[in-house]
Amino acid sequence: MDKHYFRSDPQLNNALEEVNHLINQRITVNNTDLQAALKQMASKGGKYLRPAFCLTFARLGGKNSWNSSKLIKIASSLEILHMATLIHDDVIDDSPERRGAPSIQKAFGKDTAVYSGDLLFTVFFDLLVETMESSPYLATNAQAMRKILAGELGQMNQRYQQQSLLEYYRNINGKTATLFSLAAQEGAHFGGADARTVHLAKHIGQNIGITFQILDDMLDYTTNKKLNKPILEDLATGVYSLPLLLVLKEHHKELDPYLAKKQEMTVEDTQEVQRLVNQYGGVKQAHELAGKFTNKALQLIDELPTSPTQKLLKRVTIQLLDRSM
Repeated sequence: MDKHYFRSDPQLNNALEEVNHLINQRITVNNTDLQAALKQMASKGGKYLRPAFCLTFARLGGKNSWNSSKLIKIASSLEILHMATLIHDDVIDDSPERRGAPSIQKAFGKDTAVYSGDLLFTVFFDLLVETMESSPYLATNAQAMRKILAGELGQMNQRYQQQSLLEYYRNINGKTATLFSLAAQEGAHFGGADARTVHLAKHIGQNIGITFQILDDMLDYTTNKKLNKPILEDLATGVYSLPLLLVLKEHHKELDPYLAKKQEMTVEDTQEVQRLVNQYGGVKQAHELAGKFTNKALQLIDELPTSPTQKLLKRVTIQLLDRSM
């Protein structure tokens, strides 16, 4: 577990250790390969951003119970859902690497990977039943899962295609921002915050999530070896993310000969696309757009009551914008 963004807060780090302990406890299964795969996924450098945001927003309720057993379970459910989607994404993309290590499907095979993701979904549902019985947030979680799937399907349907920026934003709002938004909203609600704060939390999480995905997409066009993401992986699998989409508007003639090859693109082809995207400012423009969503999140955070939690949220939101640099 990588607690980089919240390492200055000992209480929150202790709560995240509880989340990590609970996750490892719940993913115990009587199958050697499945157990090894799940333990690998749980231990390989996850940032625990979603549970961290959940517990941070829970503090806004002003109660000492922000790290109660119930909220630890809710925070854990968010990370478990995130892990399940990552494993299934790697199967679909045939991705060889995840978090700087061989992916589950590469290390253990696609069958074990699919079963691992499926098991995580069952653990996710178990935690919801234990914490949200008779709560409207059972339906909220179901809606969130539907949005995540819609975003993933939208991305899959547009592989090797030049989608519009509206379509791009719609897809990343589903597949990534939805879970950040859910984490913030649930934390505020179950932490006892008022309705206005819960509403603010939902939209703060959404803007942070959009920023996070834009920055993740930028990493496909960088060569920063410190980052646990294979370079050009999205491009190689036909996912045209924001830096490329921004450049395609004006420079499609230079890029089309490479993109037209689709699955037949060579490593040299993808590297040339990377060079052109950087040359024509696609990464820079994407970072500027990420900055706009960050500023929107910061404006909404400013509407929260002044407190150490508000200051922590502002600092982490700003730090996230710089993670690609």
